Amino acid sequence: MTSIALATEDELSEEVCLRLAQEVGLTVHQRLRRGGSGYLKSRVLNFLQMAEHIPILMLTDLDQSPCAQTLISDWLGPRQQPPGFLFRVAVREVESWLLADHAAMSDFLGLNIGALPKEPDQLNDPKQALLALAQRARREVRDDLVVRRGAIASQGLGYNARLCNLV
Repeated sequence: MTSIALATEDELSEEVCLRLAQEVGLTVHQRLRRGGSGYLKSRVLNFLQMAEHIPILMLTDLDQSPCAQTLISDWLGPRQQPPGFLFRVAVREVESWLLADHAAMSDFLGLNIGALPKEPDQLNDPKQALLALAQRARREVRDDLVVRRGAIASQGLGYNARLCNLV
């Protein structure tokens, strides 16, 4: 069984990568996550070197970059990706990948499939779209995902745990 390392920007992205690895029969040897895309971008040269010895799957969100190829070119410059380096970009955010699974998301939120965005990759802010849907979700899901009035956070305290469980 092939062993890989994961480089992700947050807990939810890491869980998605763990699930992807599991689905294709890979074991995860190392998890490289320190908080945000800034960490990934600052360490990308290290990851390229590591990929000479162990395959690395790096996942980041596109956020406001115009396209995935522009983001990749910006981060890597003229450097070539070694065969063991898989650089993937979620358009616009990994939440769009979750929203794309209409059956699972409909069941998770307790909403009709028709309430979900038909093309989540076209959303400017998939996380906010998910949070807006969560406001209409079953109470236990809503309480975990949606921030309470007056809070500084953009999401509920149980956001990552609840969505990681969904993944």
